[in-house]
Amino acid sequence: MTYLNLPIPPEVKMIYLDNGATSFPKPQEVYEKMDTFYRSAGVNPGRSGFDLCLEAGSMLDETRSLLCEFFGGTDPNRLTFSYNSTDSLNLAIWGIINPGDHIVTTHLEHNATLRPIWKLEQMGCPVDWIDFDNSGYIDPQEIIRRLRNNTRAVVMNHASNVIGTVQDVAAVGRVCRERGIIFILDVSQSAGMIPVNMDGLCADIVCFTGHKSLMGPMGIGGMYVRDGIEIRHTRAGGTGVKSIQRNHLDEYPYRMEYGTPNLPGIAGLNAGVKWVNNYGLKAIHQHEMALWKILRDALAEIEGVTMYCAKDVPGKERISVLSFNIDGLEAANTGTMLDVDYDIACRTGLHCTPMVHEHLGTDKIHGAARFGIGAFNNEEQIRKTIDAVSEIAESQKKRRKV
Repeated sequence: MTYLNLPIPPEVKMIYLDNGATSFPKPQEVYEKMDTFYRSAGVNPGRSGFDLCLEAGSMLDETRSLLCEFFGGTDPNRLTFSYNSTDSLNLAIWGIINPGDHIVTTHLEHNATLRPIWKLEQMGCPVDWIDFDNSGYIDPQEIIRRLRNNTRAVVMNHASNVIGTVQDVAAVGRVCRERGIIFILDVSQSAGMIPVNMDGLCADIVCFTGHKSLMGPMGIGGMYVRDGIEIRHTRAGGTGVKSIQRNHLDEYPYRMEYGTPNLPGIAGLNAGVKWVNNYGLKAIHQHEMALWKILRDALAEIEGVTMYCAKDVPGKERISVLSFNIDGLEAANTGTMLDVDYDIACRTGLHCTPMVHEHLGTDKIHGAARFGIGAFNNEEQIRKTIDAVSEIAESQKKRRKV
């Protein structure tokens, strides 16, 4: 295996394994782009005709085109910016579902999807919730069997932020396309890790965030809306064009964008996507999964460590997150020990995915600890992490015997 072997900035003093929450550190190009662009052209794009305004607008348009191509879209104007995946998922879900519409979704979803759908369910929209199997995968045929004449949308994530399983969303998307059902795909975890092609996955809307594997900063995300899919307005505000018009604009991208855009965030995302394209999704994913496999195989040999849905399943994909618990320890305590005693950062708790933990039974013990391996991690860090978990598990075993 040839690793990426990326240099870790000297200011990063700890082993950072919370890349499932946000990638860190960012490529140097991202920091530099945000700084230099905002200093030189940090003005409101598209609102005036002076040179700096045009320069800002040009960078924004370039980033639309980059992401449109990245997701296999056909019209950059249908790539719209928002705060993050949560923001875009809310715009899409509330802008598509009507009273009484049927929705199909899964137990693997993040609260970004769960909470709007729970609210719609309380308001009278019937919802089918599809569970995953003991390996962490959804049976596409189970989703298809739940489709009805009044099914308006299927909403699901591409890759789980807790157990790392990648779903066969294309099988679902093809049937949705045939039946005229809108297929909304949450690619928060997969974008920048594995290919996300709108046409290949038969997705109508993809919602993404910039701060995970796209290597951008926090506070920037968006969605791509396939031609022919219209989302009604649930907000209204300034667009910088056609100010005399009393209703919010219907044309894209303005239809889904409101007020002054996050220009420094878009600049950072521009650099992040270029960085990902430069190294290549395949090389990045192979690097991360090689480290993941070393970690998984070693933790499997440690007495008292339980991992969740971490076994290989032939023909199935996954991404580089791994959730586990140590016997006798709350997940939060495991995280604290890793942080304080070993300078290792991980995520603990329910990971904003309560239905996943209900299925796993970890909701009763306040969740799990989660390692998220990123492009800047290396084998030395993973070996130190294995040693740390082993020492914590051994100390717990001795404590139980006393």
